[in-house]
Amino acid sequence: MRRLLSASLLLGVSLSPLRAAVDHGLPKDIAALNAKTVWVNPPKPGQLPAGVTHHTFRSNAFARDVGYCIYLPPGYATEPTRRYPVIYNLHGAGGNELHSFTAVQALHDGIVAGRWPAMIMVLPNGGKNTFYKNSADGKYPAETLIIRELLPHIDATYRTIPTRAGRAIEGFSMGGRGATRLAIKYPELFCSLHNQAGNVMHLLDLYDPSKPTTYPNDYLGSDRAHFVANDVYSLIKQNAAALQSGLRIAVTCGTRDDGHLPTVRDFHAALLAAGIDHTYLEVEGLAHEHDKLVTLYRTTWFDYHAESFRRASAQP
Repeated sequence: MRRLLSASLLLGVSLSPLRAAVDHGLPKDIAALNAKTVWVNPPKPGQLPAGVTHHTFRSNAFARDVGYCIYLPPGYATEPTRRYPVIYNLHGAGGNELHSFTAVQALHDGIVAGRWPAMIMVLPNGGKNTFYKNSADGKYPAETLIIRELLPHIDATYRTIPTRAGRAIEGFSMGGRGATRLAIKYPELFCSLHNQAGNVMHLLDLYDPSKPTTYPNDYLGSDRAHFVANDVYSLIKQNAAALQSGLRIAVTCGTRDDGHLPTVRDFHAALLAAGIDHTYLEVEGLAHEHDKLVTLYRTTWFDYHAESFRRASAQP
């Protein structure tokens, strides 16, 4: 039977940090890639799954409208006093708001079947290669877009549970990397995190102001403090107490995902070293394949968030 495994089970992998992994997944020309971002992408007829609609909101940080899709569960329109927890699903590199529809369909089917309570899912556009960080030059305030603008917009527009107990965040690849950093940085905003094959880079190892055209120096600038503020391993130490008590963390990656598994293992090891309980799963034989991963676990895929919402709502 397939199930998520406790972090205390080592799954036969070495937990020593694989420092060579810092070179994996580095974009070659991030400025050119981000410049190609289309911030509003209207869906084609019939493209959206059941319950999903496309919208825009105004981003003051970007001075433009930005697109997002939202899934509203059955009963949302007919139960006008009910409030719902929200899953924020972040897309991978090169993506936009039209993403993760396989996961949305799995969520809808599970809610209809009674496997999970009703939840909302938000699919934002985070830019092609922002990694959901604010760029040092101010051109791509992607963290601000998600944390300071999108979350308040969703809470003001829809009947959400507008507290940590009602928010989960997840993503695949770049989305998993971004979701991880945002949740670790802002544990007061989320009760649940699911990193799905998202690199967790050692940013401080890559800091080199003598290489201003090399990622991440070309994106985060020459100020080391900006790297510290964006480095998950530094944030784990900074927020360890809040992470131990307030944020549930799940990590999933394929054993054949060579470009992402090394730093995913590093992240797992860092959480263990910090005494932060979490769930960790390596899926045997799986490469970097989002839809295959969701399909493999589609009847249990949202168990973790559902349990996180249940536990958080029961806390005083």
